[in-house]
Amino acid sequence: MALQGRKILLGVCGSIAAYKSALLVRLLVKAGAEVQVILTASASAFVTPLTLGTLSKNPVLMGFLKDEAAGEWHNHVDLGLWADALVIAPASANSVAQLANGHCPNLLTAVYLSARCPVFLAPAMDLDMYAHPAVTENLARLRRFGNHVFDSPPGELASGLSGPGRMLEPEDIMRKLEEFFST
Repeated sequence: MALQGRKILLGVCGSIAAYKSALLVRLLVKAGAEVQVILTASASAFVTPLTLGTLSKNPVLMGFLKDEAAGEWHNHVDLGLWADALVIAPASANSVAQLANGHCPNLLTAVYLSARCPVFLAPAMDLDMYAHPAVTENLARLRRFGNHVFDSPPGELASGLSGPGRMLEPEDIMRKLEEFFST
């Protein structure tokens, strides 16, 4: 199996599609990957650290500080070096903009800027956001940086609109990761 023993960092951003990250964690672990989840503050409104921590068998990282009183922190450089892949699913419009422009307001963006591994992004946002020229340019910029940006499939969105903007399904993300690590 292509993912057996692989170290996968999974970044989960604030999007209604964050609920799909639980299934993705489950599939990654079932495939033999070691999964470490980084949850943005806005993502925790959609899916809990308890759920993702239970499924990944690792504590979920949400910020730089592990124990402020003891001066312990989650080292973004160590995390970026540890990983065989950084998968950001869902990747919200806000996080895509931060990544494309080198902004570093949270642990996930700091890890991205430090990562030496392949990066995979599964955008998830509403139709008008996904089609906006700023988002289109940010996704193109991330591709030019060498990141693997999955196309968003069309379908019904949480807003009731229909079109692209949906996060690629976890099973499809798994297939793409397996293809990548098989070559």
